[in-house]
Amino acid sequence: MTIPPQMADAFDELAGGYDNDHHDEIARLLLDLVRPAAGDRIADVACGNGAVALALARAGATVPVVAVDISPGMIAVGRERAEAAGLAAAIDWRVGQAVPLPVPDASLDLVLCSSSLHFLGSTALADWRRALRPGGRAGFTLPVAGQFRPSGAFAALVASDVPVPGTAGEASEFARTAGFVQAESRLAHVGSRAVILTVATNP
Repeated sequence: MTIPPQMADAFDELAGGYDNDHHDEIARLLLDLVRPAAGDRIADVACGNGAVALALARAGATVPVVAVDISPGMIAVGRERAEAAGLAAAIDWRVGQAVPLPVPDASLDLVLCSSSLHFLGSTALADWRRALRPGGRAGFTLPVAGQFRPSGAFAALVASDVPVPGTAGEASEFARTAGFVQAESRLAHVGSRAVILTVATNP
């Protein structure tokens, strides 16, 4: 799947005013669910301003996190945030397509994707299974159907083949349908907004 150039343009425009506090909290909640292990080889897919990658770096990731995004503007802000926090060496920033991930087959222990899967499409999950070793895991978030109201340029960029879940069970079923096992999902609230967090295992 090739992400259209208008996706990069839309997120470039958003990069400077991105709600980092909101996305940093979602990243924290996702890591609480997934609980990465020391030494895990990890990719932060469609990383935006690097909320997940930065959270992993702050937690002491011992292998540089591969952080990929189509938006040069988002990557630039992420780099600045990492440098300001003294974490530049902990993250391998890459501007490019998130699907397919720019990593070899079966090379990752963990794939994380926060606040982005509904733009990437279901082919992302198949690619994660390619990139993950057997027994590796994927953790992702999705918005809640009852609150999801994309607007402007973003409304046209939402993938039609990712069902925005109304419940945690629906998110787990989406992961299982993509071939993952041991799927676990939970509903979380971040301020006035809700998000569903999911972790699942590559067989």
